Amino acid sequence: MKLLIQVLLNLFLVNTVLSQVHETVYLWPEKIPGQSDAKAPPVFAESQSGKDDSVTRIEKVTNPALIVYNPNSERKNGATVIICPGGGYRRLAIDLEGYEIAEWLSELGYTAFVLQYRVPQNQVGTLQDIQRAIRLVRGTSEERGLDPTKIGVLGFSAGGSLSARASTRYLETLYEPIDELDNLSARPDFVTLIYPAYLDKGANHSLTPELKVNRETPPMFIFVAADDMHANSSLVMSSSLRESNVPFELHILPHGGHGYGMRPGNRSAETWPNLWKTWMETTISKQFETNK
Repeated sequence: MKLLIQVLLNLFLVNTVLSQVHETVYLWPEKIPGQSDAKAPPVFAESQSGKDDSVTRIEKVTNPALIVYNPNSERKNGATVIICPGGGYRRLAIDLEGYEIAEWLSELGYTAFVLQYRVPQNQVGTLQDIQRAIRLVRGTSEERGLDPTKIGVLGFSAGGSLSARASTRYLETLYEPIDELDNLSARPDFVTLIYPAYLDKGANHSLTPELKVNRETPPMFIFVAADDMHANSSLVMSSSLRESNVPFELHILPHGGHGYGMRPGNRSAETWPNLWKTWMETTISKQFETNK
């Protein structure tokens, strides 16, 4: 009986969430690289006594997908943001750091894609997923009325780690090409890291060795609170970007902690969206114009 209730709850949560969006795009049409599990709907975590129940979490993904939020046609600006929720690579804070962010971005005119990448604990699979997601969005941009040179990634916590990995390892071949989309570039055109984690796993808490920053690394916006346990990740990434002459913008507030998304009641959560909006309008948009 308990199993039946959980199955029904999962289906209810899936239907409730997906009924609010326009489309689900699955990344892998057939076999998923390196995966033995059969494809199945995402598994939502059960509520736990004493835990914060205001966040909906997915604890297992075996069929990675993009959930699409389209802007109003009058506001549509042609730019795309692929959102990577956090959750320690163990789960996805899918509403706090996914759907709520996508709704806000679509209101600004961006076409937003929430990435449901493989969890739990599949570091190689997650990077395959985001590479495929970027290529898929780029390859279908014409039919969606999007600019293939204006595709960004935005990640929170572990999703920030994934976004940083995507922005520094895009030249690596991580899976066998499955169609013509995999001939396209997996490099994002701009990157946003909101309280990113796991970027300081090098010696003496230096930059994580897998993150190969160079002058071709995309421009970044980084935001963190000083009292965040993972704040050093933002500092070492910013230092590496500076050394490589990569344009970036770093903001540090004294308080805010970690894992606040953009919900009201936390100064950091209320601050970063406007700073990011200004960065996009005054910095990235100018770069797009220069590159034409």
